[in-house]
Order: sequence, then C-alpha cells, then structure tokens
Amino acid sequence: MAGLGADEAGALDAGALTIEAADLMVENVIGTFALPLGVGLNFLINGEDVVVPMAVEEPSVVAAASNMARIVRQAGGFTADCDPSEMVGQVQLVDVADPATTMAKIEAAMPELDAVAASVHPQLEQFGGGYRGMSVRAVTYDEPGEILERMVVVEFVLDCANAMGANMVNTVAERLAPELRHITGEKVGLRILTNLAHRRLARASCNVPAALFDGPELDGRVVVRGIASATRFAWADPWRAATHNKGIMNGIDPVVIATGNDWRAIEAGAHAWAARDGQYRSLSRWTVDEEDRLHGNIELPMQVGTVGGTLRSHPTAAASMKILGNPSARKLAGIIATVGLAQNLGALRALATEGIQRGHMRMHARHIAADVGAAGVEVERVVKVLCDSGEFTEARARTALAEIRG
Repeated sequence: MAGLGADEAGALDAGALTIEAADLMVENVIGTFALPLGVGLNFLINGEDVVVPMAVEEPSVVAAASNMARIVRQAGGFTADCDPSEMVGQVQLVDVADPATTMAKIEAAMPELDAVAASVHPQLEQFGGGYRGMSVRAVTYDEPGEILERMVVVEFVLDCANAMGANMVNTVAERLAPELRHITGEKVGLRILTNLAHRRLARASCNVPAALFDGPELDGRVVVRGIASATRFAWADPWRAATHNKGIMNGIDPVVIATGNDWRAIEAGAHAWAARDGQYRSLSRWTVDEEDRLHGNIELPMQVGTVGGTLRSHPTAAASMKILGNPSARKLAGIIATVGLAQNLGALRALATEGIQRGHMRMHARHIAADVGAAGVEVERVVKVLCDSGEFTEARARTALAEIRG
C-alpha cells in the first residue's frame, strides 16, 4: 500500500539501525533498543486515507486508536489542521536594574535587531518560512523566601517550514546575544528556543452519532454522555487531567517516535499548554448535542519536522514517513493530533463502559500464554481460557495449555 521498495521494507526491521549509524546519532553507544512498530488503521483525515506508523510498547494502544478510527470513519472521518511552523526563541538578560530603560533601548534598536535575525537563515524564505518578528518583555522572579530578580526577555519568531527548527532557532538566539549585550550593556543569560510552541498549534476534530456506539447491552446515548462526563471531570480536576492527557499522549508519542521526531519536546509543550490558564486541564474536549452526536476536538502545540535530523540517519523513520505519504510538517502535525484524539476517545469509551482493564488484561494474557510456552494458535486459545475465567495466572495458563495439547 505504501509503495515501499525492498530496502525500505527492510528498514522496518529492528536491525536496520546499525551500530555505526547509532554511533553518529548519540554518544557512548553500546547498542540499539527496539520497540514494536505497528500501524494505526482506518484513519480518514480530511477525506484522505492514512496508515499511521506507531512505535509503542504499551498493549491496546494501536488497537484502540484503530478501532475508534473505524467508528469515526463511518461518520465522515476526522478533520485536522495546523498553524504555520512558527517557533519562538528567547534571549534572557539577567540582573536588570531598570527593565523599562533596558526595554526602551531594545525597542529603539529593533530595526537593527530585525536585520540581524533575518540574515541568519535566508534560505528559509524559498521554502515559505523565515524570520517573522521580535518582541521584548519584563519578567520578575519573586518566589517567596528568595531574593527578587528582574530580567528582560527578547523573543523572536522563526517560521521553520518543514523542519522542527530547534537548531535553527538556537542559532538565531546565539547570533542576537552579542548584539543585545552591546545595545543594552546588560548581561546575557540563556539563549534558546521555548518548547511551548504556542504559535504552532495542531487541531483535530470529529462528530459521531451516538448510534455508532451501540453494542450488545450498550446504549450509544449512554456511552457518549459518559465520555462527555469524563471530559468535564478532566477539565475540573488536575489529578484526573494528568491521566486523561497521558492517554492522549499514548497515541501521539508513538507516531512522533516512529517518524524520528522529538517526543520529549512534544510532551513538554503539550503539558505546558494544558496548564496555560493556571490550572492543569484536559487537552481534548467532548460534548454531546441535542441530536445525540458526540463532538470531539483537541488542540496542542505540535513542533514536528519532516526534513533533516533523525530522518537523515534513521532508516526506519524515513520508511515511516513514506508509509504516511511523505507529508509536510503541518500535515504530519494534524495527523498526530488526530491519533491523539482517537486514542483519547478509545480510553474514554472503555472507561465509560467496560472499564479500561479488559483490553489491557487481554494483552497481558498473551504475555502469560507465551511465558508458559504457548505458540502459534495455542496463544489465542490460552488467552480465551484466561479471559473467560477471569483468572490471569501462569498456573491457569499451564493447565489450559496442557488441556489444549491433550
């Protein structure tokens, strides 16, 4: 389906990343570490079919996302979009005695600073990106019991096109630092991007009739109201929100990892965005309208790239990108947000009906069956015995395996 050549298909094997290649990626290499690479199926996003590579070790993640995508597909699929690839860099001036005067000096020199920042990556313009502007603000450190500290922070915006952009932004910050020191006479502190990529938000949404959640002994209208109720709980309570958002990242992180992107940056930005109003809240929202349709949406920072970095050195990441159809960075961001929304829907549906453990325990049963020596079709037969009995122990699995083998 993806049109992979023999070499690209071979790149899906755990041994595709050689020790030599790994040694070029990080320091002190002693080996490589493999994760299961599955594919999320049934995704219809903006009218296009998408097969989504997902690198993850947690049971039920790929299955839940695929199952929810199948249901949403029947309702027309997901819609998704992403803002331009604008990243923000910061240059900090520390121990500033008079922030207002320092800020005035910077604002007066803004044309000069704009010219310096724009000169660092002129090639971005041919890809639709480039320098987008600069601002300055005062920041005060006033933690109780500690010495008050005033600082000034200069922030600039760089559209990184199809790159994640960390190195690009950091290079601009380093170039601006001596200019700011000269203009203000102040001491320069940190010079680095922020991973709270608030100008690079990805969004996904879907609308699903309650009837699509009908099942044996299940009323879809009850199910969708349970999903909406769970969302309100996560909005109101940060302890619930942490687990709610972890479920979203169960879908997002595997795609980010499979495509060679920085999942730590995505996690940091997502959780900071969840707390932007002063309380940590849910990243997604589910509501039910008067016609019993479930409306879901998600919005979060999504700083991913489709060129450079790991994609140049990790063959599996390159193959994953081809499976996705080699999307632009913005399109990839929308796909990733969609998978997060689908994963969230799967978790909330389970919590609102049978509970989260049923799917997890079925996967756990597969591990138990393998541990006692089941192979091939024996695994599923042992799993059925364990699930039917509700007894997930090695002793029960050994007995079942012995009975199967006669």
